[in-house]
Amino acid sequence: MDQFSEQYQDLIDDSYDCVDRIVLNAYFAMGQKPGGMRVWWRALHGSDEGLDTNHLMRMAGRFSRRLHACAKAAGIPVVECAPKDKKFKIAEEYLAKHDGKPGLFLILVAKARAVVWEVEQTKSGKIGDIHRKKPLPFVNHYSFHIWDAEWGHITIKMSGHPPFGAQIILNGHEYVACKARQAGIQFGKQGNCFVDTPDGAGLAKIADTLSEAQTEGRLRQLCDRWIYSTCLIFGLNLEEQERSAFQYQYSTYQLEYSRNLRFHSGKQMWEVLQRLVDRTRARLDLKVVKTIFGFKYRPRVKRLQQNQWGVQVETPTYDLTVFHVHYGKLSLKIYSKGENVLRIEVMVHNASETPFRRNVADFPKTVGWMKDVLERFLGAVHCVENCFIADQTLEQLPEPGMVGKTRVGGVDLNRSRMRLALRAMVALSTSPTGFTATDVARKARILGGLADAAYGTRQAAYDIKKLRAKQWVQRKANSRRYETTPDGLRAMAALIVLRDDVIKPLLAAQCRLKSGRRPTQTAPIDAHYAALQHQMRDLFEELGIAA
Repeated sequence: MDQFSEQYQDLIDDSYDCVDRIVLNAYFAMGQKPGGMRVWWRALHGSDEGLDTNHLMRMAGRFSRRLHACAKAAGIPVVECAPKDKKFKIAEEYLAKHDGKPGLFLILVAKARAVVWEVEQTKSGKIGDIHRKKPLPFVNHYSFHIWDAEWGHITIKMSGHPPFGAQIILNGHEYVACKARQAGIQFGKQGNCFVDTPDGAGLAKIADTLSEAQTEGRLRQLCDRWIYSTCLIFGLNLEEQERSAFQYQYSTYQLEYSRNLRFHSGKQMWEVLQRLVDRTRARLDLKVVKTIFGFKYRPRVKRLQQNQWGVQVETPTYDLTVFHVHYGKLSLKIYSKGENVLRIEVMVHNASETPFRRNVADFPKTVGWMKDVLERFLGAVHCVENCFIADQTLEQLPEPGMVGKTRVGGVDLNRSRMRLALRAMVALSTSPTGFTATDVARKARILGGLADAAYGTRQAAYDIKKLRAKQWVQRKANSRRYETTPDGLRAMAALIVLRDDVIKPLLAAQCRLKSGRRPTQTAPIDAHYAALQHQMRDLFEELGIAA
C-alpha cells in the first residue's frame, strides 16, 4: 500500500487497482511500405495488373457497399455522424437497448485521417511510383460496436481503404464487471468505476488479473475473434485474407491505469480531496484544478442495497473535483468518482512515451510501469501534503557538502535564486520520469518571471548538486535525470510553507490594519491567522520589536 492510502486507511472501506481505457492499434505490417503493398497485391491478384489508384479507391467503395447491404439484411443500424457529433453518446443510447447477446449491434460512420496509397504509372503502363497521399486525407472510418461475452462493450474503428488500419477500444472495468457477474459478486457501477460492493477483496483480485502476463494473450484472442470475421470481411473475404496472408499486428497506443479508494463516507472523501487540493495546489504549481458542481450533497454513509446486482448509475450528481498534472504525453489525475470513491489515475496518451516497446507483447510491462508511476506520484503528493523539517536540518543548511569528491556550497535560503530552485524541484517532483537541470531552469524562470539569461541550465545544475549533497535530490540510475527523495521533498515543501505561508503573512500583518468591514466569507485558516496576529503583536511588544 502506498503512503497516501496508508494515511487515510481508517477512512477507507477497500480499494482496487484496475486498467481502464485501452486503445490498441491494429496494422498490416506489409501494407506500411510501398514494396510491401506491391507484394501483397501480387499475392491477392497474382500479378501487378490492376494495381493503380482507381482500383484501390474501388476497394474502399466495395467495403462501404458490402457493409451497408449486410447491415440492412441483419437489421444492424448504420449511423452517419457529423464532425461535431459525440459518437460515444450515440453508442450509449444503443447500448442501453442492447439485449446483451454477443455480436455486432451498431455501426457508426465518420471521417478521420488515414493512410491512402497512390500509384503512378509510366507512359508504357508500368508502375512508376507508389507513395502515400500527403497530407493524410479524411476518409470514412467505420466504428463497429460489439458486445463480447468476456470483455463487454468493445469498439473497432477501421478505415475502408487498404491496408485497412484499425483501432480496438475497450475498457478494463467492463472485463472486471463480466468476470464479477460470472463469479457471483454483487456490485454497483457508475460509468467505469465500481462504487459499491460487499466483496471488495474479490473484486480487487479479478481486477489484478489485467496486470498479469496472460493479459497479452487475452487481448490477442479478443482482437482476432472479431476483427477478421466482423470488420475486415467487408474489405477482404476470408478466402482473400488467407490467399494474401493478410494478418494484423497489434500495438498499444493509449492506456489508463487507476487506483480507486472507496471511503466509508462521501463527506469524508470530499473533505480529504479538498484538503489535498488546498495544501498542494501552490506547492506543485498546478495549472488544472477544476470543480464541476453537481446537484446533491454527498451522503455521510453509503450502503449497498439488498438484491443489487451490477447496478449502473447513469448520471453523476455530485461535485467533481479534478486534480490534473500534465507531463508531455503523460497525465496524472486525482478526482472524485460517484458518491464515495477517490480515483488516482495515470493516463498514457501515446505509448511511445513509456520505456517499453508499443508491441502488445509488452503490455504487462507497461501496466507494471504505470503502477510504479502512480505510486511515486502518490508518494510525492503525500510528502508535499505532510511536509516536515527538523531544527538540526535548518542549522546544517548553510554548511558546505560533498558530492563524490567535489566540494559544493551550502543552501542559502536568503537568496531568491535558491528559493526558486527549491520551488521548481517541488513542482517537478511528481514527474513520472524525473527531471533534468534544463527542466529545473525552465520551471524556475516561469515561477520567477525571469528572462532566459537570468537563470540557465548551468546555474540549475549547480543548485541540484547542492541539494544532492544534502541527500534531498538523487540521480536516477544510468541517466542525467534526477528525482527528489521523500525526506528531501518534505523538507523543501516545509521550507516553502514556513516562509510563504507562516513567516511572511505574520510579519506583514504587524503593521497597522486598515479599518473596514470584515469579509463575510472566511476560511478556517483565516481565523488561525487572525489569532496568531494578535498574539504576535503582544509578543513583539514584550520583546521590544517595532511592529
